Amino acid sequence: MDPHAVLGLPHDASLEEATVAYRALAKSHHPDVTQDPRAAEVMARINAAFDELRARAAAGTLSDDMAAAGPAPSSAPATAGGRRERGGWLPDAIRRALGAELLAALEQEERVTLVVPTATWASPETRLALTDRRLLWLADDQPTHRIRSLRFRDVAEVDFKLNWPRRRGTASVRVRNHAGRRFDFGDIKPDIALTIAQTVSGRI
Repeated sequence: MDPHAVLGLPHDASLEEATVAYRALAKSHHPDVTQDPRAAEVMARINAAFDELRARAAAGTLSDDMAAAGPAPSSAPATAGGRRERGGWLPDAIRRALGAELLAALEQEERVTLVVPTATWASPETRLALTDRRLLWLADDQPTHRIRSLRFRDVAEVDFKLNWPRRRGTASVRVRNHAGRRFDFGDIKPDIALTIAQTVSGRI
């Protein structure tokens, strides 16, 4: 796969240009905004292409302009002492779904159950991962503080809610920590949202 071709970019494009192209394509091809039966497949290719460009930038294999634009950490750094690469203990499909930035945020041997696109009040383009110890998410359209997390031990309560009737066919997961702060994850398929809520509830 040529990531530049997928995003419609010249090979000397900067990371900033790649980000703009990615966001434009995501708004057109995301399964939530189109009835195209191939939308999920197309969106997966777009995500993979963008993650590949960010990983190349981190490895210093892109143009100077792209590398200077603020690359994301590499998803597969070499490690000392023979340890496995970041996320190397996970299935390939999960690694691809996480992308470079969420992979880089994982702790050693942190298991990931699922990765799902969602929306939060801060970012309508969020990628949420459910791990064996926390909720971990990437605010994909934010320039800074993109990675956030909430450990199960810090969760006071969790609720599941169907979004009816305005956004039929989607659901939300609402989580509140012990300090009273609320985190809402919306636009998730109901069965997946229920799985997330039940898993978090079983860990608190």
